[in-house]
Amino acid sequence: MGLSIVQVDAFTNSPFAGNPAAVCLLSEPREDAWMLNVAREMNLSETAFLLPEGDGFRLRWFTPTVEMDLCGHATLASAHVLWTEGHLPLETEACFQTRSGLLTARCQGDWIELNFPATLSTPISTPAGLSEALGTSIQQVSQNSLGYLVEVESEAIVRQLDPDFAQLKTFPVHGIIVTSRANPPYDFVSRFFAPAIGIPEDPVTGSAHCCLAPYWIDRLQKTEFLAYQASPRGGILKVRYRDQKDSQRDRVFLAGQAVTVLRGELIEGKA
Repeated sequence: MGLSIVQVDAFTNSPFAGNPAAVCLLSEPREDAWMLNVAREMNLSETAFLLPEGDGFRLRWFTPTVEMDLCGHATLASAHVLWTEGHLPLETEACFQTRSGLLTARCQGDWIELNFPATLSTPISTPAGLSEALGTSIQQVSQNSLGYLVEVESEAIVRQLDPDFAQLKTFPVHGIIVTSRANPPYDFVSRFFAPAIGIPEDPVTGSAHCCLAPYWIDRLQKTEFLAYQASPRGGILKVRYRDQKDSQRDRVFLAGQAVTVLRGELIEGKA
């Protein structure tokens, strides 16, 4: 008998928008090579693997080329699958043990809110060739564990970017977030490019918003945002930042919607 695999569009309430992720619920541990092969077969930006563990689940994320430390949209998709496929009651919080520590998700009506660690960025000088690779002038560059965070002058520039992916792939980072202030109703917009890990452009990136929330606090003088990731598929996120003075790490709460678009059976194969 095969394994159930579900494809979900995350950070949207409409099929064929947002960011697609595959979610596979395991009954026993699997080898890394096998999970990477499944991710390659699915050929989505992320495939999530869930394994029951204690009162929650062990959650791992794979792109078609590497395992990731953090992925927002595939976590959102995983919580959606647990509730809609009958693995968890709607009123029960989903708890995930991950490479980034404990992550949780709560169902709030039509929205799912994720509790993630914040990722702070440090300003750096603009790397040589980055402006040319993006095809636009740059106002400021910061660096974080995800890669470069680039601010440009306007929302129109973010939406119209047509970068040179071959050039972007040469920079020594996993990804490049490009952002600007936005016109109402949104507070800021962004796009995320990661050709170095096999994702030319990620449609909607939860982990990028763990960087964007603390970045925009001082600039916009607020801690709650409505954000739009302006990829061709597009996606909407409610973002709020909490400064935990009694904790070693601040938190970002990401809320989004999700819709199931495909259910299938994964015929088991060897790694």
